[in-house]
Amino acid sequence: MKLNIAVLPGDGIGPEIVEQAMNAVKVVCEKYHHELNFKTAPVGACAIDATGNPYPGETHELCMQSDAVLFGAIGSPEYDGNPSAKVRPEQGLLAMRKQLGLYANIRPVTTFPSLLHKSPLRAELVAGVDFMCIRELTGGLYFGRPQGRSEDGNTAYDTCIYSREEIERIVRLAYGYALKRRKKLTVVDKANVLATSRLWREVAQSIEKEYPEVETEYMFVDNAAMRLIQWPGSFDVLVTENMFGDILTDEASVITGSLGMLPSASVGLHTSVFEPIHGSYPQAAGKNIANPLATILSAALMFEYAFNLHEEGSAIRRAVSASMASGIVTEDISQNGKSYHTSEVGDWIAGEIARI
Repeated sequence: MKLNIAVLPGDGIGPEIVEQAMNAVKVVCEKYHHELNFKTAPVGACAIDATGNPYPGETHELCMQSDAVLFGAIGSPEYDGNPSAKVRPEQGLLAMRKQLGLYANIRPVTTFPSLLHKSPLRAELVAGVDFMCIRELTGGLYFGRPQGRSEDGNTAYDTCIYSREEIERIVRLAYGYALKRRKKLTVVDKANVLATSRLWREVAQSIEKEYPEVETEYMFVDNAAMRLIQWPGSFDVLVTENMFGDILTDEASVITGSLGMLPSASVGLHTSVFEPIHGSYPQAAGKNIANPLATILSAALMFEYAFNLHEEGSAIRRAVSASMASGIVTEDISQNGKSYHTSEVGDWIAGEIARI
């Protein structure tokens, strides 16, 4: 099979972790006899420095011509807290989502036995947790217009907008995943306060009738935030709007004990993007200490969701699990004081893929 991949390392630790993920991808393609074609392009702060645009036209064209995008991270201290910056790296991420039609962000949340002690929650609460957050990605407050500030600067406003079509698309996608899992869907909104949430609930309730085999529950976002801490094992598939999803997925990510362990996929109208959920961690850039496992697991998602190659994705997952069981991990998740560099972890996993 021919695999065309756009590689967007981005900023901070992005180039280091993407390099290790691509090493795993190359070994998988060699082992399973796939033809790999990939090209690298800038996005984020590095793209601003090079072109003045955080998501250059050439980068977009590469993404459009590719079957999948493997993405690192965006963000730079140079732009953080700088009110005079007219263009910010994060604008590149929003532009990429909008232009590629990345309407759904999918984040599996799975705990690992060797990391239960790292979770801020009790081990008995998080053991065996396995659920999926599906966040609508191109609507809501982040894209609503009008948006801005008053002339005197003392008043600011954002507009939350959703159409029936946008809600139907994401809810149907969520039901599709629920059917493949434990057949339970939680729709999260704030229908007791917000008009957009009332439309979300109305649309979801109309679609619910088409999926009688799926247990559907409706939950206000504040209650969902509490439930994630009190009883995370009660969730199977959770679907919600853009801002609620942004907050809840970050909350859910700490359940596992490490941000460096969770992959994600953003499903698009044109192509899909696979990336770790953590940021660019500029303090660690160039030090060869960043945890590459979330990015390597994102590559596993890429094989499964973009190419329907589940055996190849499983090979990567088994190698990651083996690295953790063997203690071949970076400092952030080390248990016995012995830790390895980013490149050492990546090399070990690539070698394990070849062996298994």
